[in-house]
Amino acid sequence: MKDAIELRTCDLAQYIIKHRATVRAAAAQFGISKSTVHKDVRERLKQIDPDLYAHVSLVLSYNKAVRHLRGGEATRRKYRFR
Repeated sequence: MKDAIELRTCDLAQYIIKHRATVRAAAAQFGISKSTVHKDVRERLKQIDPDLYAHVSLVLSYNKAVRHLRGGEATRRKYRFR
């Protein structure tokens, strides 16, 4: 079981880096909760692969910095044709 979690954690990290994905997008892709993704890439990955953790942290930090822009864009699209 532990191997499966470590494998999933590494797969999540690689997916986030490759697609510059958000936690929400990664959760949807892997069929798990956002909390699980966050725990995997913020806590477990640091112990499994510190270098991969550093790359994922950069992507997640960027996503957090621009999330207010994404939210505004989604709202604009939602009300655009009403």
